[in-house]
Amino acid sequence: MKIQTRKFGEIDIDENLILTMPEGLPGFPGFDRFVLIERTETKPFCWFQSVEQPNLNLVIMSPFFFKPDYEPELDTIIEIRNWHGVKKEELLVYVVVNIAGDGEDKRITANLMGPIVVNQTTKEAVQFVFSNTNYSHQHDVIKSLEALVSCAEKQK
Repeated sequence: MKIQTRKFGEIDIDENLILTMPEGLPGFPGFDRFVLIERTETKPFCWFQSVEQPNLNLVIMSPFFFKPDYEPELDTIIEIRNWHGVKKEELLVYVVVNIAGDGEDKRITANLMGPIVVNQTTKEAVQFVFSNTNYSHQHDVIKSLEALVSCAEKQK
């Protein structure tokens, strides 16, 4: 199937990889079909692209890349979504990323309060926003990576 994207132009996608968001994406009513676009040249970033709207795409990434101790409440999501029998290991977790500025002023933040969780079995996705959490919606990705590097260097 061919879809139009703002970032990549027209691309071919496998219809079996289309994810449905039964409640849609918060802030974007009426759009409920998305696909993950992963490109080697942009790792660790990927795109959560609407199948229906070329201009609707979010930059996302795995939070575990920069915050290995991230623990979203996956049991809560499984229960609320009625994903009976689904194990946490079957879920993919992504966070929406915002990249602003250039060079020394570049800032990359991630929304740890509202992860996008993908059930690989049902091909459903949900952005679940946790209100009672210590996680930030503007977590500094670069500072987390610097802390990981510093910690690794100290262990050498």
